[in-house]
Amino acid sequence: MSVTVDPSTDSSGTARLCRRTYPSLVTTAPAPVPSVAELPEPVRTRLVALCAEVLPQVPDLPAALRRIAAFAPARRAKAGGTAIATALDADPDAEGGLRERLAVQLRSTQPRYAADRLPSGAEAAEIAAFAWLLRPETWVEQLEEALQGLQQTRSGVAEQDVARLQRRVDQLEQELREARERRRTDLEGVKQENALLRRRLGEARSGGREALAEAEEGLAAARTARAEAEATAASQARELRQLRGRVTQLEAEAGDERRAARGEREVATQRSRLLLETIIDAASGLRRELALPQVSGTPGENVEATYAEVPSEPAGRSRTVASLGELEGYLAMPRARLVIDGYNVTKQAWPASPLEAQRIRLMQALAPLVARTGAETTVVFDAAAVPGAAARHVAGAPRGVRVVFSPAGVIADDVIRELVAAEPAGRVVLVVSDDQAVARDIALSGGRPVPTPVLLQALR
Repeated sequence: MSVTVDPSTDSSGTARLCRRTYPSLVTTAPAPVPSVAELPEPVRTRLVALCAEVLPQVPDLPAALRRIAAFAPARRAKAGGTAIATALDADPDAEGGLRERLAVQLRSTQPRYAADRLPSGAEAAEIAAFAWLLRPETWVEQLEEALQGLQQTRSGVAEQDVARLQRRVDQLEQELREARERRRTDLEGVKQENALLRRRLGEARSGGREALAEAEEGLAAARTARAEAEATAASQARELRQLRGRVTQLEAEAGDERRAARGEREVATQRSRLLLETIIDAASGLRRELALPQVSGTPGENVEATYAEVPSEPAGRSRTVASLGELEGYLAMPRARLVIDGYNVTKQAWPASPLEAQRIRLMQALAPLVARTGAETTVVFDAAAVPGAAARHVAGAPRGVRVVFSPAGVIADDVIRELVAAEPAGRVVLVVSDDQAVARDIALSGGRPVPTPVLLQALR
């Protein structure tokens, strides 16, 4: 004898009790299997994820799932979830169907799902998905327990949400009461401030009326002052026109005086030139009458001959020459004498070059200046800085330039002092050196010191 019980109509659990007590006498009618769409969302998500993991290994996939099987596992579950659920609902209990093939692959590839029950630490959603897909012997009980656990969890979460929302509502009500109290306090403050502002507005209006009266009085005074200023300006304009007329008259008188003075200067110039020409003619006649020879040599040449042999070349005093224009003016005077401290100039102009190259560059730079001015030029180098007789030679010295090296034990400054001292009083002697002691001695001897930068400007 056997008893048949339909679990779908047994709400008291009679079927489960009979199965446990009389397993040989009780036959259970097939329980209705929930579809994938009827499963709770966490169970459905986990079920689709399990299927997506083994989908590429399942043979004979439907056409809709073959394209999804080529995706990555995470993308298969996300992009093909609906298609997987639809395919599972098509034939969940068919022998050899898609669900059974998926269960076989899942048991063979993941040992965790090889037993009839998952470990005790598994989540309810995973247990429900495992029971629905793999269908072990007690899968109905496992599915039922897992769904009840999910329902209880949801109820607990809902109760927690309700409690949390209730606390939030209480908090908002408290904040609302506090906001209303603050609003009443602020309103009282605004009313008091409004009364104060009204009182101040009245005072400001009264002060404004007084200020307007004062402004009108000031405007009248300004108009009176403006009229007086206009009258004064008209008087000053008349006086200015008179002064301009007087200035024009004075300018005309000054022009007449300048023309008269220019005429007088021209007459004086004619007389002076006539007198100068007379003196020159007299001197020329006296020179012819006395048969005086031309002057040969200079006192400086006698001194230079004691230091070095220099080619004889036919070649004014006391304040410092401070500008290029002043130097050009002195060099243009008759028989001007120019003495240069060689290394004092070259070490400022070309400090990075060797001494021999410095001497050559100085000679090349002096050539145009000497050719243009015709000044008698001597360059003195300190031989102590150039050991060896072969090094005391300057190749390519230009015409009109003498080169002198100081002897052993004598510095170039002393040679320059001796050259200047030998010149006669009244001759223009220019000495280029930045040595203050040399410049002082040259000035005392009647020469004119020239700073090195001034000469470098003339050489450019």
